[in-house]
Amino acid sequence: MKPERLSEIKKELILLENAELVEICLKLAKYKKDNKEFLHYLLFESSDSAGYINSVKIFLQPSFQNLSSNSYLKAKELRKILRILNKHVKYIGSAGAEAELLMWYSANLLKYAGIRTSQKALYLLLIRQLQKTKKLIQKLHEDLQSDYKDEFQMLVRMANDKIRDFKPGEFEL
Repeated sequence: MKPERLSEIKKELILLENAELVEICLKLAKYKKDNKEFLHYLLFESSDSAGYINSVKIFLQPSFQNLSSNSYLKAKELRKILRILNKHVKYIGSAGAEAELLMWYSANLLKYAGIRTSQKALYLLLIRQLQKTKKLIQKLHEDLQSDYKDEFQMLVRMANDKIRDFKPGEFEL
């Protein structure tokens, strides 16, 4: 069974009455946790994206503070944190919010993970996030770029100070 295109679904939804739309939304929320979380964001949090970003940071902060000492488990936990963070970024749908959250993630990764170049998985995880953040900042409006550029450069300097053989030249904006 092939699902209809979004344009066809939109046409059908326009024809429905409010009570039927509410019923459909509740059915969607009932069967998948992600749908329920996204519906919660749309209804209660979308008007204050800065507050939502802060609540995501507060929610994920204890995960950083309780990282395992084993580098394999630490890498798994950091990838899990990143998956959760990316899910919330998808809800917000803003490149600026994504850049802000990725810089926060990278700063906490440097602060709590204790990355060494011998821990290749952790090192590459940081490098990928810094590259992704750099690309996001370059796509933003010039005013937002200047806001995030200084914070990003500070993050690169912090990585250079903490990690031996780090190449900060790759992350010049």
